Amino acid sequence: MSDVLQQLAEVLEQRKQQSPDQSYVASLYAKGLDHILKKIGEEATETVIAAKDGDKERIVCETADLWFHCMVMLADQGLGPQQVLDELQRRFGLSGLQEKAQRQSR
Repeated sequence: MSDVLQQLAEVLEQRKQQSPDQSYVASLYAKGLDHILKKIGEEATETVIAAKDGDKERIVCETADLWFHCMVMLADQGLGPQQVLDELQRRFGLSGLQEKAQRQSR
């Protein structure tokens, strides 16, 4: 796993112990899953707009925001980036159509 993703996952876990007044991430946890999901939606929309505008610098920044908030959601749900990376690894060698068919049969 990327060292950056692992480091971020560790920081996100630490923030669960902090006061919402002292940490943005702790404030997200305190506001609950619906608020975290709303932030993901906002960041996804901003990422789409940046891509539509063709602004490469903004695409990178907005994608980083999107990934960050997805990581917060994973941590909130007791998950981490390794589970996502494992799933991506599992999909290697499968066509998208094969992978989708496998998901539908689960």
